[in-house]
Parts: sequence; C-alpha cells; structure tokens
Amino acid sequence: MSQTTCPDTSATEPVPFPGVNLFLVGPMGSGKTAVGRALARLRRQRFIDADAEIERRTGVDIPFIFEREGEIGFREREEAVVDDLTQWSGIVLATGGGAVTRPVNCERLRQRGIVIYLQASVAQQVERTQHSRNRPLLQNTDPAVRLAELMAEREPLYHAIAHLVVSTDRRKVATVAEAIMDGLAGLQTVNTPSRKNP
Repeated sequence: MSQTTCPDTSATEPVPFPGVNLFLVGPMGSGKTAVGRALARLRRQRFIDADAEIERRTGVDIPFIFEREGEIGFREREEAVVDDLTQWSGIVLATGGGAVTRPVNCERLRQRGIVIYLQASVAQQVERTQHSRNRPLLQNTDPAVRLAELMAEREPLYHAIAHLVVSTDRRKVATVAEAIMDGLAGLQTVNTPSRKNP
C-alpha cells in the first residue's frame, strides 16, 4: 500500500463522532498501521499500534514472545493491552490480526469504540507481508496457505464486530482513510463509552 499524506480536512469539515475511539481490525497486511496513522491525523487523535505497545511494555519483540511463551502467552498479553487501551479516550487503535480470536477482546472493542474492519484479499496480504520478518505465524510455512487458513477462521469474526467495513485492496492509504471518514459520516448513533485519557 502506497503511503501518502492525507489532506487535513478537520479544520473545515465536521469530524464524525468527535473524540470517539476508532478500532481497526483486519488481517496481516491489510494496512491497519498505515491507515490508522493517516486516520488519526485527519481526526486529530492519537494513534496507537497494539503490537508496538506490547513490545514497548515487554521490552522485547513479538517473535521473541512467541518463542518463549507461545501463541497463548502472547494472546494473554494482547488481551491485557487491548483491555487497557480500549478504556482510553480519543484514540485510533490498530489491533493485531488475531485479537478477534478472543471473545473478550471482541466484546471490549465493540462496546468501547467504533470498529472498522480493513478488508484485504489473501493475495494482497501475501504481497504486503512477504518481506516482513516480524510475523511469527508465517514462519516455517507457506505464507499463502497459512494466510488463507487464518482468513477462513477470522473473517467471520471481523465482520461480526465491525460497525464499518472498508476494502484496502489496491488502494492508497489516503484513499482508505477518506473512505473511512465518509463511512463514519454515514453511520447512525453508536453507543461508545470512553473511560480515561491516555
């Protein structure tokens, strides 16, 4: 996905759901981090990447956590971070692709903000992750096969909790961010309580 600077429309146009948390969900390679940063700029909100926050708090990278604690250990850490971050106010949060595999995460995301599913085809995911060394679930396996398996498992979960679905296939970051802003403007009232400031 090409990165471009988003036009700052926040000064001239009303921001849909001002101050409300936005939570990005979707598979690896869907562009959650890049789109999240662009969206946060448009909304003048703070952007946080859940995986980066886990690394910051533990002092080690995610592959190391997987190696030492396995996926279960990582998911426990992820659950704690998602619980904490979703209680903050006025953030754009990019979650890990597997965050939705724990029902408690789904419940917290759905109840504490607006959930946006960034949809990407498996082919697009393969293209965007092929040079990444920070994807433990793609190590020692055929990435295309594994990504297809993960999509079959997780896509229904993404759809189940999403207030809004936006495709990122072959689209620029700025285009996706603007599409999200347009989609938010079309949403009806959403019950999204926020609890504390970061």
